[in-house]
Amino acid sequence: MNVIDLTGRYQIIGSNQDNTEKTYKGILTLTLDFNNRITAKWLINKNQEQIGKGFFKDNILVINFQYQGDENNIYKGVVVYRCINNDILDGFWSEEYGNPLFLGEERCFRIKENETIN
Repeated sequence: MNVIDLTGRYQIIGSNQDNTEKTYKGILTLTLDFNNRITAKWLINKNQEQIGKGFFKDNILVINFQYQGDENNIYKGVVVYRCINNDILDGFWSEEYGNPLFLGEERCFRIKENETIN
């Protein structure tokens, strides 16, 4: 698998870095910058935008991300995805102010060209 194989849009389902069983949904868009590094953009629950930059090696994708919270604070973290195949990413993440006893989790499924998103 090459880094260009990862570009595209993915439907995501995830859980936060806490002790609840609540899940979130969203869209992850992966593109490449001029250095062939990953640029990521998440849209979580149709209203929270997160951005990140990352790199890919040995079917592992690592992205440093950030977003602006409701109180205008900037939150930063890192997500690590294991690339199961070209269409499925399985990941875990942590952010600086999250509960250090837990990791967030996220699973991503590629959206095909003519596929409807729920």
